[in-house]
Amino acid sequence: MDKKASFFRKSSVQTIIASIICALLGILVGFVILLIMNPSHAAEGMGAILRNFFKYNQSSTTLLYYLGSTLVKAVPLILCSEAILFAYKAGLFNIGAAGQYTVGILASLYTSIALGLSWWVCVLAAIAAGALWGFISGFFKAVFNVNEVIAGIMMNWIGLYLTNIVLGGKKVMDQSTSKTYNILSTNPKALLPTFLSDLFGHNQYMTIALPITVIVAIIILVVLNKTTFGYELKATGHNKEAAKYAGMNATRNVILTLVISGGIAGFAASMFYLTGIEQYSISSSVPGMGFNGIAVAFLGGLHPIGAIVAGLFIEYLTMGGQYLDTNYFNPQVADLMVAIIIYLCGFVLFFRNLMNKGKTKALTNVNDESASDKKKDANDQEV
Repeated sequence: MDKKASFFRKSSVQTIIASIICALLGILVGFVILLIMNPSHAAEGMGAILRNFFKYNQSSTTLLYYLGSTLVKAVPLILCSEAILFAYKAGLFNIGAAGQYTVGILASLYTSIALGLSWWVCVLAAIAAGALWGFISGFFKAVFNVNEVIAGIMMNWIGLYLTNIVLGGKKVMDQSTSKTYNILSTNPKALLPTFLSDLFGHNQYMTIALPITVIVAIIILVVLNKTTFGYELKATGHNKEAAKYAGMNATRNVILTLVISGGIAGFAASMFYLTGIEQYSISSSVPGMGFNGIAVAFLGGLHPIGAIVAGLFIEYLTMGGQYLDTNYFNPQVADLMVAIIIYLCGFVLFFRNLMNKGKTKALTNVNDESASDKKKDANDQEV
């Protein structure tokens, strides 16, 4: 019994349970919305979202193809969440990941389409662009004590407008379709090398982005928890003055944290757009990938591996909306459900605190009983 209780007292276990509760609550609220919209087809609609492409009796090859596409589209979301949790673990809230992701799109597509460079150069360019955007926010934070949230939000919009201007030019964008040129037809060497494409139904979009994402998560886990460098970053973020007193270069560490975080967000853009699965078009709003990454990071318990699972779950639900019967529901119901889950992610810590309250109460009762027993034994001895 004690072993069972101690298992549920672990922080990681409580986080997983809290995340599952948030996800289930989001699905439940989504089902209630479907009931309000169309009670007679609500169960069918929820089934379509949850079953996704498994809804139809298709060949295993086709199902694997769709599964591969889901994995490909989840990669940038996962990497953006990794960027955010890296900064958060170091005491900084990188809401500027959206802008860093956007300039990563700019760098990767411009170098691939306009300059005709190889894929690895395009990836490095995206990382450098995201890192530069992170550096600017980090510099203002470290030197002028400007809140990184404010600096990040401003840089998001600057990055969006800059990307629209540069990628909207004739060198990169097909003016007849208002989308950037297809990399496959303009510069095939800029496409990422394929990875297990035959296994996933000959899905040409399955690239090395998938294993690299897992490797990045493992590296972040090791750096933050097993290295002196990671300890310094976390110490500086949580208490800058104490870090200075301990002899750490606080200014450098703050800047470096956001540079690395920004580089990961820029890297996320290259791992998506250099697969050729999607083309960029002029946008009036910052890509939601950076903001959704915040929710994925928290839903994953601010753990690099947990973020992978959470990212796959969120992307799966999002794509499930495409299979809703439009005669009864708007496909954006799935997006609404994801938005609700994203909102509920803020309650992960709340549910953990509830579980800890129960644990604290139980420990208090045990201590009281122990103290009572000791007092009784002392009285018996006196008698």
